[in-house]
Amino acid sequence: MVNHQVSIYYSCAHQTPVSKDKVVTVSAVVELVHRAHGHFSRVEFGTCVQTLDRTGGEVSKPVIQAQFSSKYRGSVRSEMALTQVSSNKCAGGFQKVFEHDSTELKCKMKFAIYLPPKAETDKCLTCTEQNFITKAGSQLAAAEHGIIIVAPDTSPRGCNIEGEDESWDFGTGAGFYVDSTQDPWKTNYRMYSYVTDELPKLINDNFPTAPDRMSVCGHSMGGHGALICALKNPGKYKAVSAFAPICNPMQCPWGQKAFSGYLGSDRSTWEAYDATVLAGSYSGPQLDILIDQGRDDQFLSASQLLPDNLIAVCSEKKIPIVFRLQPGYDHSYFFIYSFINDHIKHHAKYLNA
Repeated sequence: MVNHQVSIYYSCAHQTPVSKDKVVTVSAVVELVHRAHGHFSRVEFGTCVQTLDRTGGEVSKPVIQAQFSSKYRGSVRSEMALTQVSSNKCAGGFQKVFEHDSTELKCKMKFAIYLPPKAETDKCLTCTEQNFITKAGSQLAAAEHGIIIVAPDTSPRGCNIEGEDESWDFGTGAGFYVDSTQDPWKTNYRMYSYVTDELPKLINDNFPTAPDRMSVCGHSMGGHGALICALKNPGKYKAVSAFAPICNPMQCPWGQKAFSGYLGSDRSTWEAYDATVLAGSYSGPQLDILIDQGRDDQFLSASQLLPDNLIAVCSEKKIPIVFRLQPGYDHSYFFIYSFINDHIKHHAKYLNA
C-alpha cells in the first residue's frame, strides 16, 4: 500500500473581482483570497511573506495576514499561519503547496492545492501530498472544469512517537483517516477530524472556494478515507469516488492492524470507520459512488481491498455505485493517471450542477 492519498474537491461560483490597486505586492494565491472575500482592507504576500497593517506600515512574518473590514466577520483581525512552500504554473493555473500548524494533529502539516485558471476571477472548488500532484495528472481536467483540488498529507509527521516509523502500513504515512483513541497515538493521529473539519475550514478561509459544494476522492487507504468521510457525513459531500479503496477494513489485515493500534481491541469501535458497515446504516441524501479497481491489483487478490463486500451492501441499501474493474491495471499511479479524468468529470457533474 505505497500510494494512499485522499483529495478534496471544491466547486466554483461567480464572484466580482476586486481592483488590483488595493493590493501592493500580491502573489497569485493571496490575490485570489482577496478577490474571493472582497472585503480585505489590505493584503500583501510577497516572496518574503510581507503584509501591510491598517496604517500602511510594513510587517514581515511567515504567515498570510489579512485585515477585514466591517463587512466581513465584524471587523475581526484574522492572522492565519499558512506558509507557501512552492508554487508552479500548471495547466494554466497554479499547483501550490502550503504548510501550517495543525491544531488537531499537534504538528506541522503540508497540503497541496491546485488553483485552476477560473479561480482568478471566480470562487472555486477542494503517500505525501506530493504523490498525487506529481503523478495523477489531475490538473488539466481540473482546469477544464474549474475545480480546486486539495491533497492533504496522509498522516501527522515528525511527532516523535516511539515506533511511528517502524512500519510502512502503520504510523508515519498511514494515519488511516481515523481519530485515534489509544496511547501514544491519540494526541496526534486525528486524521479524520483533520480532513473533515480543520483542513476544509483552513481552505475556505484562505482560498476562493464555494464551501457548500465539496466532494471527496481517494486511493487505497485514501479511498477508504474518502468513502467513510462521505458515508459518515450525509450531505456534506456532493460526490465521492475512489481508486482501489480499502472497502471493508475490519475484515482485512491492513485495517485490522491499523484499527487495533489506533482504536483498541474493541471491534465495535471500528465500525465507525468501515465503509461497508457505514453503508449498511446510511440514510442520507443520494450519494453516487464511483470506484475504479485494477483487475491485476496485487492487493485485490490478497483480500486487502474487498470491494465485493461494499458492492453487496450498496446494492441491498439501493445506494448508487458504479464499480469498474479495469483489466490489466494494478495498484499504482499509472492506474490512477489512466482514469483520473473520469473521476474529475464525475465530481464536476455534481459540483457544477
